Amino acid sequence: MPSSPQPRTGLYSAEERVRRDASKWTLVQGVLAPVQFLVFLVSLALVLRFLATGEGQQAATVSVVVKTLTLYTIMVTGCIWEKDVFGVWLFAPAFYWEDVFSMLVLALHTTYLVAVLTGWLTPRQQMLLALAAYATYLVNAGQFIWKLRMARLQAARSAPASHGVAV
Repeated sequence: MPSSPQPRTGLYSAEERVRRDASKWTLVQGVLAPVQFLVFLVSLALVLRFLATGEGQQAATVSVVVKTLTLYTIMVTGCIWEKDVFGVWLFAPAFYWEDVFSMLVLALHTTYLVAVLTGWLTPRQQMLLALAAYATYLVNAGQFIWKLRMARLQAARSAPASHGVAV
């Protein structure tokens, strides 16, 4: 009688943790996430400046486009990472709700691009749409940070005792 798979007791099974640690896409995600956050901060400042003063529309627009392209990059590489670690391109059970919310983030950013490219919405409305997209991005980033924290706690619980050595 074949043994049934062990129930999941944390974010990663032992095999998934090994695949995560071996995947080059783990490093890619680890580099892209803070880069995307830095791009977000710069863009947010430019968008808020435009909304407050009416100045810098082009810089704000370019910054939101760059932020959106950065988002697309991290989403595509994240799908590759998910395939490497969990065997599915998207919606792995461990990251299901994060992926679902990511679809809203992508939809709002993409809607912004459509608005800019077609002239749909006024520049002010476009920037307000960008802020809505950024709000969802922040929630989604928080979801992933929380999962990273959970993964670290899981690793600490499953690690052998350090025998008094500080880790």
